[in-house]
Amino acid sequence: MALARAYAIDSPTGHFHPTTIERREPGPTEVAFDILFAGICHSDIHTARSEWGPARYPLVPGHEIAGIVTQVGSAVTKFKAGDRVGVGCFVDSCGRCAQCACGHEQFCTGPGGTIWTYNCLGRDGVPTAGGYSTCITVEQNYICRIPDAIALEQAAPLLCAGVTTYSPLKRWGAGPGKRVAIIGMGGLGHMAVQIAAAMGADVAVISQTRSKEADGRRFGAAEYYAASEPGTLRKLKANFDIMLTTVAVAKDMTPYVECLKPGGALVDVGMPQHPLTIGVRSLCAGNRIFAGSAIGGIAETQEMLDFCAKHGLAAQVEVISGDQIDAAYDKVIHSEVRYRYVIDTSTFPKG
Repeated sequence: MALARAYAIDSPTGHFHPTTIERREPGPTEVAFDILFAGICHSDIHTARSEWGPARYPLVPGHEIAGIVTQVGSAVTKFKAGDRVGVGCFVDSCGRCAQCACGHEQFCTGPGGTIWTYNCLGRDGVPTAGGYSTCITVEQNYICRIPDAIALEQAAPLLCAGVTTYSPLKRWGAGPGKRVAIIGMGGLGHMAVQIAAAMGADVAVISQTRSKEADGRRFGAAEYYAASEPGTLRKLKANFDIMLTTVAVAKDMTPYVECLKPGGALVDVGMPQHPLTIGVRSLCAGNRIFAGSAIGGIAETQEMLDFCAKHGLAAQVEVISGDQIDAAYDKVIHSEVRYRYVIDTSTFPKG
């Protein structure tokens, strides 16, 4: 066993505190690596505060993980010591069911299902602990290679925010000749704008205000709209082929659905805590589609990383220390981050 320094929370209303956790020595097909940076995803906040159901405490969150390989098992063929690697939302699956076989390990239907990076039980029966720690051991098939062109602190958020937006944009055909609207421009949204623009789409941002307009255009948006301005959504009716909503706040989506062209798709990746509402007539009037999307499989995550490296894309981050996690959570809730907080694990207390 190896000891890792970490930050944990003990209850939905608790505060993060330094602690020490155990990491197993790598088995034959496992890789151990030092975690250098871990992004703060809104999913971490939902889980830590038991907003998606009871969490397993003490909880060490973090599923946007980047670091350097330190040790590999005897049968590992994909990685070696010194490699730059990342881990996203899950660390294991059955590897044999139909979903795993087609590259959708996040939807594993085999025994035990998908093993999430934290707040889950591993195949050894031990609760999983995430990236707010200094090292981790993971099966080689659930690790991605981080291209040299992307700084590790900017790569960490791509392991969730990057693939969460890349996957539906690819699936629904974002590209030349398509008009794409990104609803919300936070941690997910700022990546969606960059990726959709790099795919060749005509990109618009629909945000609550114009406070991020300069950034949106810098990321590749040709148009920027403020939903708070009277008449904005009425003006955009039947305008877009694809819309991606990245916000975690529940709202009536009917006015947004009506911004789709006939046959267009609005995809939710924000996963609000409370239910959304949609007027079904707005879907039927134009064969419009409302869909959801959840991260991506390992192969698609690697594809996304390579795509970002090729096009010079990266998360825009604010690097923080471990003792700033509580404050960072509150700032994420109030949309005060530009655009992803990333924890520097070298700041974790020693001894």
